[in-house]
Amino acid sequence: MIETQNIEWKSNWRDEYLKWICGFANATGGKIFIGKNDKGEIIGLKNPKKLLEDLPNKIQNNLGILCDVLLHNIHDKSYIEIIVKPSDVPISFNGKYYYRSGSTLQELKGPRLNQFLLKKAGKTWDGIIEPNATFNDIDLQAIEYFKKRAVKSKRMPFLMDESRVNVILENLLLLENNKLKRAAILLFGNNPTKFYINAYIKIGRFGKTSDDLLFQEIVEGNIFELADKTLETLEKKFLISNVSYDGLHRVEKWEYPYAAIRETIINAIVHKDYTGAPIQISIYDDKMVVWNEGSLPENLTIEDLKGPHVSRPNNPILASVFFKGGLIEAWGRGTVKIINECINAGLPEPDFKTVFGGVQVTLFKNYLDRRKLLELGLNERQIKAIEFLKKNKKITNKNYQIINKVSRETATIDLRKLVELNLIEPSGSKGAGAYYTLK
Repeated sequence: MIETQNIEWKSNWRDEYLKWICGFANATGGKIFIGKNDKGEIIGLKNPKKLLEDLPNKIQNNLGILCDVLLHNIHDKSYIEIIVKPSDVPISFNGKYYYRSGSTLQELKGPRLNQFLLKKAGKTWDGIIEPNATFNDIDLQAIEYFKKRAVKSKRMPFLMDESRVNVILENLLLLENNKLKRAAILLFGNNPTKFYINAYIKIGRFGKTSDDLLFQEIVEGNIFELADKTLETLEKKFLISNVSYDGLHRVEKWEYPYAAIRETIINAIVHKDYTGAPIQISIYDDKMVVWNEGSLPENLTIEDLKGPHVSRPNNPILASVFFKGGLIEAWGRGTVKIINECINAGLPEPDFKTVFGGVQVTLFKNYLDRRKLLELGLNERQIKAIEFLKKNKKITNKNYQIINKVSRETATIDLRKLVELNLIEPSGSKGAGAYYTLK
C-alpha cells in the first residue's frame, strides 16, 4: 500500500494533523493511520488508548465533524485508523481551508478558495447573480448575433421568432428571479469590464525573450464575440500570412492553423477564472503562447488533455451558451482538435502546461519552412525531401531517388548532409529497412 489521494501515514499524533483531516473532509474523504512510518509499516504507539479517547473530541471541537477512530493491534503493535468522510459543507481549521490533492495537502486561498466555496454551495462563479446589473447593461445586437448562430447551428432553432430578451436569457439559464447572472454580463454585456475589470484579452509581440515587448494590443467586448475579434486582430497586426496561388486564385495561409488558434482562444475564454488576470497571448518568432488564469478541473491532468476526456468546464453556463451558439462543436474534444490541427499542418505537437496559476498552451511555428531551409543551405532536392517527411513521417533512400529523380549516390550524399545539419536522423536499420525521420 502507498500514500495516495485518500491515504496518509503518520508515525505519531500531532495536533497539526487536524489540517490533514480537514483536507480529506473538503476533498473526497480518506484515511489517516497513526502509528505507521512513511513506508506504511506498523511501528506502534505508546499511548493508543488515550489517543482513542482524545481524538474524536479533538476532531469534533476543532473541525465540527465526526470521524470513525479505530484502534488496531497486530503482533503486539498498535496503530489508529481515522476514517474521514467527504463533507457536504466547507470545513475550516483555525480559520483556514485545506484540501487534499494527490498526496499533498494544500491551503486554499484567493480564487481557488472562492471556487471551492461556491462548489460546496452547489454553485459556479458564472451562475451567481450580478446585483448591480440591469437589462440596460445588455447589448441587444449581441443577442441578435447569438440568435443567428444558435439557429444556424440548429441547437436552438425556436429562437428564430423570439424577440423577448428575458425569454432568450431565461432559456440560456442566464436569469434567476429575473435578475442577470454574471454569465449574462460576460456573454452579452455592453461593457463586461465595467463589472469584471480583467474580462479582456491582451496580445503582445515579443522579440527574442519575454522581456523584449515590441508592441501590444487590447481586445475588449462581450466574450461571445471576443474570439472573432481576437482572431481579426491577430490577422491584421500580429501574424504573417504566407501567400500562394492556386491557378489565378490567391491563397493566404496562416503561420499556425486557423482552427487551432480559434479553439485555443475559445478554450481560454470558457475556462478562465474571471476574478484573475486577463487572457494573455504572446507572439514570438517561432511560437504563440496563450495563457489563462485558472486551474484544471479536478482529477484532470495535462496528459488527459491529449485524448478524449470528460468535459468539466470551470464556467459551465458560459460553455453551454458557446455550445448552443455553435462555437463549441463537441464536449471534451477541444484540446484534441488543437493537437490534430497542428500535426496535420506539419507542425510540432502543441505544449500544454499549468504555470503561474493558470493553463498555458504553446503552438509552435513551422520551424522548417522554405525560408529557414534556404538559410541553412539546402538545395531544392533536400527541401522537397523535408516536405515529404512532414507529410509521410519517414523517408528511405529509394523514396529520395524517386521524388527527386536522382541516383542512389546523390541521394546518399544529400541525406548525409541533412543528418549533419541535425535535421533528420537515421533509423539505425541497415539495408532495405533503413529510413530517416525528422529530428
